[in-house]
Amino acid sequence: MATLKTWVSVPENSDFSIYNLPFGIFSLKNDEPRAGMAIGDQILDLAAISDLGLLEVSAAYFRQKTLNDFIALGKKITNKVRLDIQGLLVSEKSPLRNHPEVFLFQKDATMHLPVHVGDYTDFYSSIEHATNVGKMFRDPENALLPNWRHIPVGYHGRASSIVVSGTNIHRPMGQVKPNTEELPSFKPSKNLDFELEMGFIVGKSTELGERISTKNAAEHIFGLVLFNDWSARDIQKWEYVPLGPFLGKNFASSMSPWIVTLEALEPFKVQGPEQQPEVLSYLKYKGKKNYDIQLEVGMSTQTSDETVISKSNFKYMYWNMMQQLAHHTVNGCNVNVGDVMASGTISGKVESSYGSLLEISWGGKKPFKLKDGSDRTFIEDYDSITIRGFAEKDGKRVGFGEVSGTIVPSK
Repeated sequence: MATLKTWVSVPENSDFSIYNLPFGIFSLKNDEPRAGMAIGDQILDLAAISDLGLLEVSAAYFRQKTLNDFIALGKKITNKVRLDIQGLLVSEKSPLRNHPEVFLFQKDATMHLPVHVGDYTDFYSSIEHATNVGKMFRDPENALLPNWRHIPVGYHGRASSIVVSGTNIHRPMGQVKPNTEELPSFKPSKNLDFELEMGFIVGKSTELGERISTKNAAEHIFGLVLFNDWSARDIQKWEYVPLGPFLGKNFASSMSPWIVTLEALEPFKVQGPEQQPEVLSYLKYKGKKNYDIQLEVGMSTQTSDETVISKSNFKYMYWNMMQQLAHHTVNGCNVNVGDVMASGTISGKVESSYGSLLEISWGGKKPFKLKDGSDRTFIEDYDSITIRGFAEKDGKRVGFGEVSGTIVPSK
């Protein structure tokens, strides 16, 4: 990665360095949402820059409430926009230096979901997480289901309940049946959990019957976001047999507002874990397809400052994004620009890297302490969860900001 120097003031250790330049949708007070790009603690108004004649893409694409139509222009164009902006921010003779009006402060903006999400799929691709769950609920000696090492397991989630970071989440209600009770009852979930995940945004549509190969999958991935798949474990436990997740999952998922492009993450690619037994041919791939992205989860309460409860890494994933997309479409399932595919809970090999309270508290059996001395096993009302992530190499940082949410009582 070449060393770049920008004339824009960027705070030290900012997620939004000159090497990043992620896309998002923002609005100011009384303004319509429009497209922006993050640099340091500022937002570049892409429509305003296009109006100056400095971009080859019409400003009309940047004045829309989502990035879908811009993304659909294809990577040749969207990558050029990012690189053109990067060049303008590096050049000492940049015309942008005479147009401070195109720079807005993030603190003054409201962020929105960056894409219209037509469909959402959640995978189950961390072998550490799947093993932990299997040990708790299935068989400590034979934790993984027979198909787990052969296919990237997933389920179709609910796109309508994906919300942008900062949105409050109402505690879900549903049927629960503790082992001590003969019949189920209807009540608010007591075992409310987060799931530390990353999501990728589909950047190229396919037709029904078309398949995406692992070799070509990157062409169909625009970029990545942080993702929290909120989970009601007690509702999930009662309902998941025989068809899997439903009301325990579909009440809300939170997504970070800035999409970090796959190209910005290119320097942080790493080799994934060895897959045994050997996968079928359509799931085989060459090269480095995992990404070294450091992740952390913080939990705060009304009375306690944030306690970091997990530090993990996206590189741990057993099944990578290219395999996930190849498997998703191998039966001819079509995908569309703006679709979200989430990784599934990201857990590492040690307790400090577990990506859910289900694992951290081991099903509620091991309470943990917060900074104010209070105990938690699951999330209580007015608790907040914040996920952060960044990649860093040779002093160059590309980050995602954060995705946060606070649990409020059931309606």
